[in-house]
Amino acid sequence: MAAEYQIAEGSLGGEPTVTVSAPDGSARAVLALRGATLLSWQVRRGAAGQPAELTDGYRDEAELLSQDGVRAGLLAPFPNRVADGRYRWSGRDHDLLPGRHGDRTIYHGFAREARFELVKAATKSDSAHLLLHTRAITPSRYAGYPFALDLEVEYTVCGRELGIAVRATNVGDATAPYAAGWHPYFTLSRPIDDLVLQIPAHTLIRTDASLIPLRGEDALLPLDRCPDRDFRTPRRLGDAVIDACFADLSPGPGGRAETVLSDPATGDELRVWQYGGYMHVFTGDTLARDRRASIALEPVEAMTDAFNRPEHAAALSLAPGQQREFRFGVTYMSPDH
Repeated sequence: MAAEYQIAEGSLGGEPTVTVSAPDGSARAVLALRGATLLSWQVRRGAAGQPAELTDGYRDEAELLSQDGVRAGLLAPFPNRVADGRYRWSGRDHDLLPGRHGDRTIYHGFAREARFELVKAATKSDSAHLLLHTRAITPSRYAGYPFALDLEVEYTVCGRELGIAVRATNVGDATAPYAAGWHPYFTLSRPIDDLVLQIPAHTLIRTDASLIPLRGEDALLPLDRCPDRDFRTPRRLGDAVIDACFADLSPGPGGRAETVLSDPATGDELRVWQYGGYMHVFTGDTLARDRRASIALEPVEAMTDAFNRPEHAAALSLAPGQQREFRFGVTYMSPDH
C-alpha cells in the first residue's frame, strides 16, 4: 500500500499551525489556523533537488499578528480597500471605522485575522485535503458590517499544486455585500526584477492617488491604450513599480485564467490560477522587510472599493441562506517535469 500524505499539528510561537507533507518529501505546506493563512509552500525543484520555498509568508508569530504586508492573507468579506471606510448598502450608510479621524484606510476584510478550526482532513498517496471553518463574522463583531457569515476554506495540497476554495454562507437574515480573495507573495529569485510576468487581462483599473478606482467607466482603461502595464505578452518586470488591478481575464480550458511568473534563468514557472474575478499585482515596494524580494499575485473576486460601486451590487449580494465559492491556486512547473 502506497504511503499517504502526512498531516501534523504544530505552532508558530503561540499560534496553532498545521503542516502537510508529501510521503516522499517532495512537497510541504504549513498553515496557521489564524486566518487559515499559508505560511510556507515548498516544492522539490528537479527530480533529485531539495524542496525550495516558493512563497514569502510570515516568518514568526509577531509578523503574523502584525499582519504587515498581509502575507498570504485570505480576504473576506472584501478584498483591498473600502474608500474612507464607508459604504452604502440597501439604503443604509455603514462606517467600518466609527470615530476614526485622519487616516481611515481599511483593507482586506476580517477573515485574515479570524480564528479558524480544522474540521476535516483527508489524505491519499497523491494529495491532502484540509477543511477549515470559522463563525467569526457576526453582526456584533465588526463595526460597519452587521451581517453574519460562516466561512469555509478548503486547501488541496498535491505534488506541485496548491488549490484553495473559499466558501461563504450567509447565516443571517439580511442580504450581505461579500467578495473574497487571496494575497500571496511568490518568489523564484531575489530580487524580482529579472522575473517575467504574463497576465491574461485586457483592462487596467485606473485609480486615484489613494488607489481607489475612478468612478464609473473612467476606471476601465483598455490595455491597448496602456502599453507600460500590458502583460498579455510575457515581459520582464525590471524596475516596474506596480500596485494595480487587472480585469477582463481571458480564461483557458475549463474557465481557468492563469497569471504566469517565470524565471528565464532556470525555466521555472508559477501559474497562479483562478475561476473568475480579477488579478491584483503588487511588486512589494513598500513592505516592511525584503522589499521586491517577492511579488504579490492576488486573485480577487471584486475590484477595490466594489462596496461603493452600484454596478457591482448584484455580484456582491449574498442572500440569506445563500453560499458562494471562489476557487484559485498555484501550480509550480519546471523544465524537468
